[in-house]
Amino acid sequence: MLDELFTDPTEIRKGFEWWHIPLQKIITSGQIPRHVAFIMDGNRRFARKTDLESIQRGHEKGCEQMFKILGWCHEIGIKEVTLYSFSIENFKRSNEEVNGLMQLTEKILTKLVKQKERMETAQIRYRVYGNMTMLSPNLRELVGRLQRMTKHYAKGQVNFCFAYTAQDDMNRAFEWIRKGVEKGLIQKNQIDEWLISRCLDTAGSEPDLLIRTSGELRLSDFLLWQCSNCHVYFDEDLWPEFNFVNLCKAILSYQMNIAKIDVKA
Repeated sequence: MLDELFTDPTEIRKGFEWWHIPLQKIITSGQIPRHVAFIMDGNRRFARKTDLESIQRGHEKGCEQMFKILGWCHEIGIKEVTLYSFSIENFKRSNEEVNGLMQLTEKILTKLVKQKERMETAQIRYRVYGNMTMLSPNLRELVGRLQRMTKHYAKGQVNFCFAYTAQDDMNRAFEWIRKGVEKGLIQKNQIDEWLISRCLDTAGSEPDLLIRTSGELRLSDFLLWQCSNCHVYFDEDLWPEFNFVNLCKAILSYQMNIAKIDVKA
């Protein structure tokens, strides 16, 4: 799955069913959000619901679905996708689950950095947001390689939020600003919303649409500053069950509310 989806645009169409095409045409007749963020919730419940042999298999199913969804987003015309992959709070889970997630992440990043030719064809930029000091040296090295390899690509962008919370993001941003003031690089009267936004991990890129799966009605400390004016859509299905129809329903909800969002902005 990791070899096939979202690294080569010619493979994306293979994930489309015949009925996806007319549905895509309906959705793309309206305004498509440039930047969509996902809170990918429900892998563990999916594992229990479907009697998988382990929670890890639920996370693997969620990973497979993530790459399908990235392909659909690319095909629809969404230019940037941000994924809440691993919260700092997730470190409080069992060692077995945390270690399994770290191994899965390492596998994903290794696959991506080894596909240089296909990445060159796709021209998708990859970024990883979060507190990198919490990751292993090997994971940090893989993150650096992936970001350097794709930093000049401009046909789309995928952001993984890993070891991330909005609170930690803001704490690190204000620490950057404090150091800038100490060194005389920033004047106190220059500190405003624009500067704070530029110092966050996303560096000013704010989602137009935030989608959370699994029926939970909360944001779980995800992109709180950046999502202050975006459309939030809650879907009842678990993340591994989230399909093309779910995605289109979320975009349709955004399109029906875009006028209200523009007025607030």
